[in-house]
Amino acid sequence: MARKPNYDFERRERERLKAIKVAEKAEAKRAARERAKAEEGGDAPTDGAAEPPADKS
Repeated sequence: MARKPNYDFERRERERLKAIKVAEKAEAKRAARERAKAEEGGDAPTDGAAEPPADKS
């Protein structure tokens, strides 16, 4: 027997997945803007990955 379709749930699920995708894309664009701004200004990235290790002399 075929299942009874639940159109409302399926629509909400599609919209939820679409919202997640849009949010991820917006976050990626924001991060790219921050990287471009840091490179343009000559600032170091804020994540600390490019900093040289501290000398403990």
